[in-house]
Amino acid sequence: MTRPLNRDRSLEELERDRWPALSADATRLVATAHALRLRPIGELTVEDMRLLIGQDIGLPYLLPLALEVLRDSPMAEGDMYEGDLLSAVLTRNPAVWTESSVLGRELRVIVAELTDLPPDLQQKVERFMTS
Repeated sequence: MTRPLNRDRSLEELERDRWPALSADATRLVATAHALRLRPIGELTVEDMRLLIGQDIGLPYLLPLALEVLRDSPMAEGDMYEGDLLSAVLTRNPAVWTESSVLGRELRVIVAELTDLPPDLQQKVERFMTS
């Protein structure tokens, strides 16, 4: 699952998958995700990554970037709350971490050192650690 990251390319380019044009009734979430897939991954913000990861979009490319952020700032915050990027990463399907055991091990190291987490985030960490 881990691939070399060309931060100058978009998810659309990296995945070689062009999504169809948006329908007139597309939700804000769909329109935002669609637009973010066109932005170079090196320009994505914490919030952009949180949103895309939370929708399981571009995981092979975005999880390594998210872990880079979390290594330095485990409680990195997008637009929702402190630790929202970590929450998005922790709640991916356990199969994701099986496919990329290196990233899974790295995430375990990051969360093993965290203390005094909000209860909701602590539960997510515990579920991840036992999966």
